[in-house]
Amino acid sequence: MTATPSFIRIVSTACSGTIARAAARLSLVVGTALNVINQGDALFSGGDVRWGLVLLNFAVPYCVASYSAARNQLQHEISS
Repeated sequence: MTATPSFIRIVSTACSGTIARAAARLSLVVGTALNVINQGDALFSGGDVRWGLVLLNFAVPYCVASYSAARNQLQHEISS
């Protein structure tokens, strides 16, 4: 049985430069796609854009990507 990294260790690893940059690039692509899917009509027709949702559409993929990469890296370090 392998040890599970603590949440604090996962977060500090997720904030490392390599993981943060990769997660930011991914969130730009996925967040843009989600914004077009969810608010395309408002974005392209000049309608009311829900800016909170715009931010969430970028923040959620960033958090998922950085957490997953950090967790994977730490699990790999533990099993090595």
